[in-house]
Amino acid sequence: QARLEESGGGPVQVGGSLKLSCKFSGYTFRGCGMAWYRQVPGLEKPRELVGSISADGTQTIHDSLEGRFTISRDDDNNMAYLSMQSLKTDDTAMYFCAAPKFTLYCSVGMSGATADNYWGQGTLVFVSS
Repeated sequence: QARLEESGGGPVQVGGSLKLSCKFSGYTFRGCGMAWYRQVPGLEKPRELVGSISADGTQTIHDSLEGRFTISRDDDNNMAYLSMQSLKTDDTAMYFCAAPKFTLYCSVGMSGATADNYWGQGTLVFVSS
């Protein structure tokens, strides 16, 4: 059974940095892409795509986060990371990692449909001023 586990969240002050980790278990991460999403707790808004990284390491970051957020991967250790700098209060959210359930999406790119991906439980990032 595939399992994704995020870690590294916590409180941080405005302007600070955090590096989130996503550990894959029961899942061969090598050869697949993954994505990071975020969602503000308590708001009735869908999860927002933060960015993704393809199997070959090409990353795509949401325009509004470009220059502050970076995604990386370590295939040997079945890990992915989200490095965040110059954090703002608006970055406060639960951060989730996701990876394809189906091999097809390892080849053609991740599906945006929730049901097509495995998800972690999330890690909370709280940015205070």
